[in-house]
Amino acid sequence: MVHNLGEHNSLVTQFISEIRSVNIQQDRMRFRRNLERIGEIVAYEISKTLEYKKEKITTPLGSVEVPVLSQQPVIGTILRAGIPMHHGILNYFDQADNAFISAYRKHTDGGSFVIELEYLACADLQDKILIVADPMLATGASMVKTLKQVFEIGKPKHTHIACVIASRAGIKMVEEHMTDFTIWAAAIDDELNPKSYIVPGLGDAGDLAFGEKLQH
Repeated sequence: MVHNLGEHNSLVTQFISEIRSVNIQQDRMRFRRNLERIGEIVAYEISKTLEYKKEKITTPLGSVEVPVLSQQPVIGTILRAGIPMHHGILNYFDQADNAFISAYRKHTDGGSFVIELEYLACADLQDKILIVADPMLATGASMVKTLKQVFEIGKPKHTHIACVIASRAGIKMVEEHMTDFTIWAAAIDDELNPKSYIVPGLGDAGDLAFGEKLQH
């Protein structure tokens, strides 16, 4: 299932307009905060799909039964671009366990690239809800490779993929290789350029959030 949160006018579309703008996005703190705010909105939307149980709460004046989460999710992020969005999701699921994955494009002289995974630190996933934050779902190759490696640790009950902008090609790639997942995107774009960047997209989310990196 794919949810496009930008289909209807809301604060999501306001934040997307700022994130895409070449003028506004030069403010790194604001860029990171907008990624974080979209993460918070995605977390709220995901929370509506989770299982709850009734818990008796004592107040200063009495008691009341309130629905609370039956189980905390595991929140994962693909480093480094996913960190602000991960932070936003963690703001809402503040008792969740976490996973951190290093995945990046290793470019060759011919202009092509392969996906390299160098680090994985993950909580127990077995039969839990997994939420993975990665702002840009471009080709989908890094997401598929990441999830396959994560699933070697344990098989989640369901996986939610949280991104700011997804491409149609990236969504198709995930649909062809993954099961039991839901994609949440603040916007969906149709095009990838020859370097496999989303168009119109927003540029390199990691660089805009944290500064340009040395290529290796």
